[in-house]
Amino acid sequence: MFLVGRRLRHGYADRLVPLGLNPGQARALRALAGAERPMRMVRLADELRIVPRSLTPVVDALEAAGLARREVDPANRRSTLVVITPEGRALGERARDARRQAGEELFAVLTEEQRERLRDLLGLVEEGPG
Repeated sequence: MFLVGRRLRHGYADRLVPLGLNPGQARALRALAGAERPMRMVRLADELRIVPRSLTPVVDALEAAGLARREVDPANRRSTLVVITPEGRALGERARDARRQAGEELFAVLTEEQRERLRDLLGLVEEGPG
């Protein structure tokens, strides 16, 4: 199981290189694109399951690339919002495609029936007991 996950992560990371992203930046774009409104830095860090100080370089890189920007939260001027730009949204979609392609390539050795069975089994594991 560990090796399968590792191969998937490496295949995904390799596909992100031409996009100029690393997996952490791609995850942040995915979270920002999926949010209904700009996210506070603290909430984005929680969403990504990282500490806020680890998020700073990720947002710095997204900002430098024009994919996101920081704004003062009008509801709480001590908080910072992260806003995805149209360019960030578009690149996030390309990163999502890269992720899907990495998975398709990894599981191409399985028949469609085996892939469906695997989906069912992983769904059971994800649901957990009870």
